[in-house]
Amino acid sequence: MDRMNVDHVLDTMNRHTVEYLLIGGMNFLLRHEPVLTFDIDFWVHDTPHNLDRCEAAMADLDAAWGPTEDSWRPVRLQPGWTRRQAVFCLTTPHGSVDVFRSVAGLGGWNECLGRSYSAFTAGGISFKGLGDSDMIACQMALAPEIRKHARVDALLRAMEAARHGGLP
Repeated sequence: MDRMNVDHVLDTMNRHTVEYLLIGGMNFLLRHEPVLTFDIDFWVHDTPHNLDRCEAAMADLDAAWGPTEDSWRPVRLQPGWTRRQAVFCLTTPHGSVDVFRSVAGLGGWNECLGRSYSAFTAGGISFKGLGDSDMIACQMALAPEIRKHARVDALLRAMEAARHGGLP
């Protein structure tokens, strides 16, 4: 991988009409503060048809995955891979991608979709991102030693500013 190309990855997900919410560090970076992140995290709507679309998008991105290092190979050679576990860490020439079928600390996908926000990257690519209160909830579901406390604090500040007329 030469460098992360979030626009290309998001555009590919959009072209395949994958129902997703951007979560994690990239969501935080695009919404709030420039923070170093090493991957793009997607929470995908866990339906058979949507998982098929996700598989097609990842195949177009030349993604690779395997349950072990010895079995790592392109996902296009592994039909049905999205049904094998709850979280996948994939590599692509455009950056590392994590795909979640569920997210600890959050309710149903549709509930969170209702609280999500729509935005565009600097390159003009549209995406839906997990809302701030849900970003906090999934951080709080983590063990304290791996929780991103600075991110939680920044989210709380942003939510407080939004309540007082500042930017969300």
